[in-house]
Amino acid sequence: MIKVGIVGGGGYTAGELIRLLIHHPKAKLVFVQSKSQAGQLLSSTHSDLLGDTDLKFTDAPNYTNADVIFLCLAHGEAGKFLYETGLPDSIKIIDLSTDYRWGSNINATEQGWVYGLTEMNREAIKTATKIANPGCFATCIQLALLPLAQNNLITEAVNVTAITGSTGAGQKPTDTTHFSWRNNNLSVYEAFTHRHLKEINFSLRRAAMLGGLKEGNNLPKLFFIPMRGNFTRGIMASVYTECALPLEEIKKIYSDYYSDAPFLKISDTNIHLKQVVGSNKAILQITKHENTVHIISIIDNLLKGASGQAVENMNLMFGLEQTFGLHLKATGF
Repeated sequence: MIKVGIVGGGGYTAGELIRLLIHHPKAKLVFVQSKSQAGQLLSSTHSDLLGDTDLKFTDAPNYTNADVIFLCLAHGEAGKFLYETGLPDSIKIIDLSTDYRWGSNINATEQGWVYGLTEMNREAIKTATKIANPGCFATCIQLALLPLAQNNLITEAVNVTAITGSTGAGQKPTDTTHFSWRNNNLSVYEAFTHRHLKEINFSLRRAAMLGGLKEGNNLPKLFFIPMRGNFTRGIMASVYTECALPLEEIKKIYSDYYSDAPFLKISDTNIHLKQVVGSNKAILQITKHENTVHIISIIDNLLKGASGQAVENMNLMFGLEQTFGLHLKATGF
């Protein structure tokens, strides 16, 4: 059994991780650290766990009891924790913050961090000891664009409008997550400047270089408009750019690229969020409108966009099937 610890156990991503890990056939959750909830049952914070576990939060776990530790800390806190704690090299780390992602930390690769997008980086993840788990918007948008990037088909500007549920803002209540404000409402935030753009642009350029983009050349700009939705879970990204290839050729490029991606599905019919919420699936729909290719990408932001993907990474790091413990059905209705 893989002995697992979680640091920063009070938020939504930690709650989903706990739910996945206590039912994982090859994992044993040995501690969940939280300063604010120390001594309380996990179910006192994550009420959906009532009856599933009697484990309590702890403020001072023995970190060396774990084979792998998931960091569910606020952005900027993961690096501080690792610096202050000094974990032995034998413990594998999966960080769900931005601290070590591509584009956010220029020294991350040199420090041994591997970007944990399984559809792009599976082989490197298998031998990694430190994983930077991708952001939720970044996951959704990269999955829509990586096949085009690696085949040098991003030749014009890319336009993205993506909408996320309120859980993407975290558990701590704010003005824009309060029910009275969010319900029956819609708003744009961080237009053209969202923090996930760094890792998206880094990944797309890396994919394009694998496809032959010359060093020093840049991809066309990606314009990203994020939106707050009046629902709790899920992300839908609407992505379009110019592409001269016929639709069938584009679809073949996507099916070939994702031929060994167990959670990525391509649909020939109109897709909607209820197909993925509650599951670890990502679904793409690809259409062509004159000379414009349009890709719709959907994921559950807390699962494929965070905790589910983190468990995928753990599975690969410990030699398990990527899908282990992640056969989750979407809510559907």
